[in-house]
Amino acid sequence: MNRRRNCFLEIDTSIWPAVDHHAIPAEKRIVFVARSTAIELYIAGTPLREIGKRTGVHSRQLYWLLDRCLTEAEDGQIYGYRALLKSRRIDPYTRTAEFLSVHAGTKGGYAGAFKVLLERYPTLATWLNGKLEQRAVVLDQIGTDGKLKLRLRNLGHLHAGFITQCRKLGITGNDYPLNTDRMGMRTLSAYVKGELLSKFGAAARAAGAMRVKRLPHPGIAVRRGPVRPYQVVEFDGHRVDVRLKIVIRDPLGFEEEVEIERIWLLAIIDVCTRAVLGYNLVLSREYGRYDVIRTIEKALTPHMPRSFALPNVGYGASGGFPSSRLPELGYAIWERMRLDNAKANLADDTVRALCEFIGCAVDAGPPHHPNDRPYIERFFGTIGSTLSSRLPGYTGSNPQDVRRALSDPKGNLRLLIALSEMEELMEASIAIYNATPHDGLNGRTPIEAMEYLVRGKGQLISWLPEPKRRMLCLMQKARRCRVRGYLAEGTRAHINLFQVRYTNSVLASSTDLFGRDLRIYYNSEDLRTVRAFLPDGSELGILKAQGMWGEMAHDLKLRREILRKRAGNKLKSRIDYEFMDDFMQEKRAKARTSRRAASDLERTTRILASAPAAIVEPDSGIGLSSTSLLPEKGGQQQYKDAQKEKRPENETIKPQPLTIPSGFVGGI
Repeated sequence: MNRRRNCFLEIDTSIWPAVDHHAIPAEKRIVFVARSTAIELYIAGTPLREIGKRTGVHSRQLYWLLDRCLTEAEDGQIYGYRALLKSRRIDPYTRTAEFLSVHAGTKGGYAGAFKVLLERYPTLATWLNGKLEQRAVVLDQIGTDGKLKLRLRNLGHLHAGFITQCRKLGITGNDYPLNTDRMGMRTLSAYVKGELLSKFGAAARAAGAMRVKRLPHPGIAVRRGPVRPYQVVEFDGHRVDVRLKIVIRDPLGFEEEVEIERIWLLAIIDVCTRAVLGYNLVLSREYGRYDVIRTIEKALTPHMPRSFALPNVGYGASGGFPSSRLPELGYAIWERMRLDNAKANLADDTVRALCEFIGCAVDAGPPHHPNDRPYIERFFGTIGSTLSSRLPGYTGSNPQDVRRALSDPKGNLRLLIALSEMEELMEASIAIYNATPHDGLNGRTPIEAMEYLVRGKGQLISWLPEPKRRMLCLMQKARRCRVRGYLAEGTRAHINLFQVRYTNSVLASSTDLFGRDLRIYYNSEDLRTVRAFLPDGSELGILKAQGMWGEMAHDLKLRREILRKRAGNKLKSRIDYEFMDDFMQEKRAKARTSRRAASDLERTTRILASAPAAIVEPDSGIGLSSTSLLPEKGGQQQYKDAQKEKRPENETIKPQPLTIPSGFVGGI
């Protein structure tokens, strides 16, 4: 027994692609049965002479058939029994005649000439493939029933460019394809169709498809979906398709309506119950990693109901959010989160918050495949059909959407929805979505499904530990800051974070921390205070920003903007109420001509208005109202009046020595 026979005896024909012999014509069926029987007898160990007598297949033909059966087919499998069909070609045609033997005026002799042409001129093949990737040819499918009929559009322009490229390569009228009647038009059409149909994605894009469904999952077992709440959640961002406005009030009290940019809706939805756990509206052109972390915080913390100013708008009898309807779901954490490959989603801060702080797995699907997150995409579609498309100023799903023209206010901004109204409508819409029967839940609402699984079946849920609930700031990435202090100048210990000085009584009274690095955790939406930890992990306490930075509510973006403004204004190096008043007046002026500036103005106004109702200074007992912290006229005078009340009338004011430390200090 030779080596070739040993190799074939190890073949397992049970995994070969089969053939339905009932569909084969009678004359060809006899040949197929004889060949398949010969293969099976040979693998079973039957001698070659016996096989020849019983099937009529001789040894040379048998080895040739085995080689054909083991050849790889175009679909990635071996041919198997398919190679035993009579007149079945498994190798592509290769031209053996000389390329120059083709002469003009003959109808035959061109087989394989186009392939030889591309092999001889590789730059011509590269040019053709590049044109196909640029969708220079459109593939039209004529009818979807029966035989697939395809038609190529713009083939004439591609053929004209192809002929131009051939002439540039030195091909003359006596050479192929210029010596044919139509200069290779038919062969080019067949080549283009073959290249496009060889891959489904290329053919679908050439036909105009914007999205291509992925291949089915391999294997027999079907992937089982989540069976309990908080097992898998999905996160994504959606730009709301509605034009919005805000109302600007000048110092005299007059109101003016201006349009802002579209806002983002970030949401987290539970896959098992289809319930929206939390959402966040972002008033920016693009959302960032801090907005993603803020959405995660809102999904973790118990939802606080809000009051509605619009008439007939509310949560309804059964609407709401899971953490508000079921108090035990407060600070419940999930096991896996699905999200896309946006930079904000895969930022180091976001991944750290999910993996280290919450302890869940991050499942980032392949790019441009929204079908991997069908539930959050379906939720956004529901919000668009039930809310956005019914409001004036709807932008439509695409520029050609007729609803866009029907909802256009045509310059009348009074018809647009205000941002504050949109916030109330979005809150009510999501609450009603959680109380709407869902087909995927057998007619149950998401809240009913959540209550049934949590309270009825007692599904196990994990919660965020109690220490982490009090320190959600640890979700942010720690920043190392070195303790500064100068004994000779009398400057107490402090840190500089984003060009502003921070300290507290404990840090300012210590000298052994000079030169040591502290781990600082901060909330990007409120930088008035930060949380400091020593290098060994023990907590130092809350550090407060010095000067007006510690009293005025602001975020990181606003601080950097103010510092840039101060650096460009040489006349006012101190940030006071007059500086902030000019700062806001400039924003109001820009908001009248720019939607982006209007969005920035509304965002800044909301941040400045988020100060606490009263701030009590140490050892004073005098509370300053939050209005004194806003950059409006009169706030500076209120602060001066409060300072006068603190000082007795007969007190003699003694001058204090002026100390100017060396170097630049970012504090006020």
